[in-house]
Amino acid sequence: MKRRTLFLGGLTAACAGLFLNHGPPVRAEQPVEPWAKKLIEAAASQVGVTVIYDPSYSRIDFPNGDVPRERGVCTDVVIRAYRDAFGIDLQRLVNADMRAAFPAYPKTWGLSRPDRNIDHRRVPNLETFLERKGAAVPVSDEPDDYLPGDLVTQRLPGGLPHIGIVSDARSSLGGIRPLMIHNIGAGARIEDVLFGFRIVGHFRFPPAA
Repeated sequence: MKRRTLFLGGLTAACAGLFLNHGPPVRAEQPVEPWAKKLIEAAASQVGVTVIYDPSYSRIDFPNGDVPRERGVCTDVVIRAYRDAFGIDLQRLVNADMRAAFPAYPKTWGLSRPDRNIDHRRVPNLETFLERKGAAVPVSDEPDDYLPGDLVTQRLPGGLPHIGIVSDARSSLGGIRPLMIHNIGAGARIEDVLFGFRIVGHFRFPPAA
């Protein structure tokens, strides 16, 4: 865990000049779905609150368990946003789906049964859950295909998985690329990283789903 934290800290520092959005963001011109606006606001409210990237394993309550809000990982941005915006508990939903279909989920961690403390905080598990719920939409290299409120999963150098929420703001340089709300190693931030890493998953998961 410490090696991952050090790697991500170095990655954030190395990429800061490339991905930080210089100048004020540009708001999206297209209408934003009300549910997406609510999700984005819940995610953006974590900026300045979650200031530490901490991937440590923790025993947490169930349901609605969480680590202290000043710390967390990329998945915690998504989990907290859905809870705050809609009262949707991905910890409970992922656990229920894994208990119902455990063989469908990745075996990366060598577990023989679900672990409700950590399963929902792992990007590959969220990818599987969202795919199983019919939330997957095509991956593309066109910025306009990524709508506000969408979830995007990526693979960082070394294959490390990452996830973020597409914002309703765009890069200041021409307003071309949607910004993402994520935690890549320095707490929750809104940054121009959508095409900074290889995109492997694209999901749209409104509360009605």
